[in-house]
Amino acid sequence: MKLALFLLVGASAFAQVKYDLLLKGGHVVDAKNHLNAISDVAIKDGKIAEVSKSIDPATALKTVEAKGLYVTPGLVDIHVHVYASTGEAKSYAGDYSLFPDGYTLRNGVTTVADAGSSGYKNFEDFKEHIIDRSKTRVLAFLNIVGAGMRGPKYENDQAQMEIAPAIEMAKKYPGLIIGIKTAHYAGPEWTPVEHAVEVGKAVGIPVMVDFGANRPERPIDILLTQKLRPGDIYTHCYSGLRDELTADGKVNRGMIEGRARGVIFDVGHGGGSFAWRVVMPALAQGFYPDSISTDLHYSSSNAGMKDMLNVMSKFLALGLTADDIIAKSTWNPAREIHHEELGNLSVGAPADVSILRVEKGEFGFVDMYGARLNGKQKFICELTVRGGKVVYDLNGISRPDLKSLPADYKYVGDPRWDTLNPARREP
Repeated sequence: MKLALFLLVGASAFAQVKYDLLLKGGHVVDAKNHLNAISDVAIKDGKIAEVSKSIDPATALKTVEAKGLYVTPGLVDIHVHVYASTGEAKSYAGDYSLFPDGYTLRNGVTTVADAGSSGYKNFEDFKEHIIDRSKTRVLAFLNIVGAGMRGPKYENDQAQMEIAPAIEMAKKYPGLIIGIKTAHYAGPEWTPVEHAVEVGKAVGIPVMVDFGANRPERPIDILLTQKLRPGDIYTHCYSGLRDELTADGKVNRGMIEGRARGVIFDVGHGGGSFAWRVVMPALAQGFYPDSISTDLHYSSSNAGMKDMLNVMSKFLALGLTADDIIAKSTWNPAREIHHEELGNLSVGAPADVSILRVEKGEFGFVDMYGARLNGKQKFICELTVRGGKVVYDLNGISRPDLKSLPADYKYVGDPRWDTLNPARREP
């Protein structure tokens, strides 16, 4: 009788476990669903299963307490360079790029878009060696230059800017190639922009423009009011290198008119595309970015840019609210690249989640010229979930206290919610 009762109670308790992972009591910010409140987030089989005021921890295999922390969709960084596998020197299709997983997950970034490191000639190599092997979700803007971002020899060669093979490659990988990139062009012609837009039109994807050299023959106002389409993306919008501000400190009318037409303005911080003396007047005039991105590469990661959370923290120092910054780092970029299943915590969405802390203190934030702006708040990533599993945990908030474990403890995770320390799992 006692054995039967024990089995009945055990079976009942097991049946109550509905979720793999529960993130409890955090401040949930989900711009798509207009959610900005203390809530619980439950995950099952790699998907968001429930978001509500209170979910019983007994219904989850693993519960992580998130009180006092922000729980957000996984961050989406749409301007990075991660084609790091070729070994080519002085090339973004090589040594200037970084392998993504070491720079993304620890910063709450679960999705990146490589911004044109590869073109149609080498995209499949990029896919094989980086995209297919990364824990981070890696998408790509295909460079209009067939050889990709390999320096002036290629990027200034109009013969490399072929429309038909770029269309073919983009159509071959829908959803993975999410846009067309033109960058670094030094000549006076509109060829790279016009060819990129032709490909974008044919495939139904946006164009991202790094406008290259500032040439009087192709001014920024013509680019933004005539050449680009609604939904195309102007990155490096606060560089000041291409007349984003006029001589009297006003936002270029082309930027204002371009935004009215539906052109998107992305930060793309990088090593040389973010200046306080540009961004501060622009914000004062109401010209805010649509999306926040890093332009992550070998030098920007060690200079003023550093990482996604550092760039987001700069906007805290500039007076934007945390929820607005989170929207510009999640839902906004997900929409811009036509991946609206990302950047939100809707039930059924991929369970990519970031748990962030806003730390108070004295911090310094540096621009492209080395000028420091002091701030009192900084985003820190406590935990990152990718596809329903913990992939980064700064302070072990998903882990049991050592004092609660037996002396001969072994692996203390579970493959249903955990990916950490796989080499130490029991066979």
